[in-house]
Amino acid sequence: MGTTVYTYQKCSTCRKATDWLRSKGLSFEEKPIRETPPTQSELAQMLAYKDGEIRKLFNTSGMDYRALGLKDTLPKMSRDEAFALLRSNGNLVKRPFLLSDKGGAVGFREKEWEALF
Repeated sequence: MGTTVYTYQKCSTCRKATDWLRSKGLSFEEKPIRETPPTQSELAQMLAYKDGEIRKLFNTSGMDYRALGLKDTLPKMSRDEAFALLRSNGNLVKRPFLLSDKGGAVGFREKEWEALF
């Protein structure tokens, strides 16, 4: 599988994460999260890494999350409904979104990423 990182070009945290990967000499495939959000299968994989907590996959501080009122509606959604929303709008996905052979992470916390590699 290798390592895949979904990022947003204007996101400073995403740039920090990819710079960190490069500084460690780690190879990865970078994908634009807005244009090509994670697949259904990748979302399911990340959800398993996050102990089934669907909210952890969402960019809860983003404008789209607030505009859609997801704070109130997300808890009532099925997994498939939440995944469909994430797949239809990459802005809703917490970024950077990293999947590797060893696990996954959303957001960039250096200690968490260090533990994956």
